[in-house]
Amino acid sequence: MTDTTTSTHTPASAWQEMVRGNARFVAGEPSHPRQDVERRESLGAGQAPQAALFGCSDSRLAAEIIFDKGLGDLFVVRNAGQVISDSVIGSLEYAVAVLNVPLIVVLGHDECGAVRAAIDSQGADAPILPPHIASLISPIIPAVKRVAHQHDGRPDAQEVGREHLRDTVAELLQSSELISDAVAAGTLAIVGANYRLVEGTAVPDVILGAV
Repeated sequence: MTDTTTSTHTPASAWQEMVRGNARFVAGEPSHPRQDVERRESLGAGQAPQAALFGCSDSRLAAEIIFDKGLGDLFVVRNAGQVISDSVIGSLEYAVAVLNVPLIVVLGHDECGAVRAAIDSQGADAPILPPHIASLISPIIPAVKRVAHQHDGRPDAQEVGREHLRDTVAELLQSSELISDAVAAGTLAIVGANYRLVEGTAVPDVILGAV
């Protein structure tokens, strides 16, 4: 799994590239960079992604499209609801320690099915979920309860999604000394962003590090 290729980006330049790519996508003017035969062939010997992205598996969150990226540009990890797990942490640590990515983007979104399932699971007459789905959404439940407490028991899905995004970034730092040390050293930044499905914009909510 060793890869000796090193990204030439800083945390700030990597994030600005993401912002510019998203702006092209929102404007309907994507450049579809680095998607040709030459790019494919050049990646045969190694990779040097500009950033790692941890996002929801939702079919509307295709990372390379949203940020107008090409082959080899993003190291992408996804699961339903962008929920932290050992495999997620291990994958992101690999991106930081071996691929030397300077940026991790944690991407949530509105109208998230996992968030809705977590909210619905707290209803008085909620059906019993299949065990693996129940396990998957369990890390979202604390956000549901906090938002419900703030709004007289009626949690707003958008607010729950934002709270869960913040919890995810915090848990990533708490669970990985490697990643938290890289942020402290200034070699890595983490941006937690919410993707707006209709507008196509990725809006930063949590920023750790110099971007």
